[in-house]
Amino acid sequence: MSPLIEIRNARKKFMGTPVLDGITLSIEAGERIAMLGPNGAGKTTLVRSMLGFYHLDEGEIRVMGKDPIRDRVEVLRHIGFIPQLPPPVKLSLDELLMYIERSTGTPKGAVIAQAERMALDVKQHASKPFFKLSGGMKQKLLIAIALARRSRLFVFDEPTASLDPKARELFYRLLSDLDYDYSAIYITHRLEELEGLINRKIYMELGKVVEDEPIAT
Repeated sequence: MSPLIEIRNARKKFMGTPVLDGITLSIEAGERIAMLGPNGAGKTTLVRSMLGFYHLDEGEIRVMGKDPIRDRVEVLRHIGFIPQLPPPVKLSLDELLMYIERSTGTPKGAVIAQAERMALDVKQHASKPFFKLSGGMKQKLLIAIALARRSRLFVFDEPTASLDPKARELFYRLLSDLDYDYSAIYITHRLEELEGLINRKIYMELGKVVEDEPIAT
């Protein structure tokens, strides 16, 4: 059976500076990975390359056997992505949830239910543009959308950076309560918060993987 994600000799430069320096990784279905490392280590660039945001200079990436550039729509159909910085979406919450429902088949009510579990009352803010929400409210809604879609793979880039301690606790409780097999990649500086949720740790530095080890759960 093919790996969920296969990365071979991935190289990427920005303005002549190597950001990914020959990374080779294999990620199997069911793995839940904490991706660690200092700012500038290449973590976000690697993940965004998996999602088809960036073209590699060298090497290749396959996600579920597909090219994330050429087959991007198909790849993203199975992935719930929470960026560190929410996009400046001008749609109201009601319009956004209608768009999600039509484009992914995720029922609006399922998103609202997940948002309520994150202590976000979507109905109260239904007419408000997404970009005018607070950072924490944006993050809660993006988390609710990803979880409601029941994605096969979650990719979280510092998902709790804008959340207060109570909201972080709710987020991790929701993940613990998921009732199906999923894979996840967490870009994080808070390894201790992921205890019990991850089974592998990858540490990056200067565009390279310098540590990769399983974690007992």
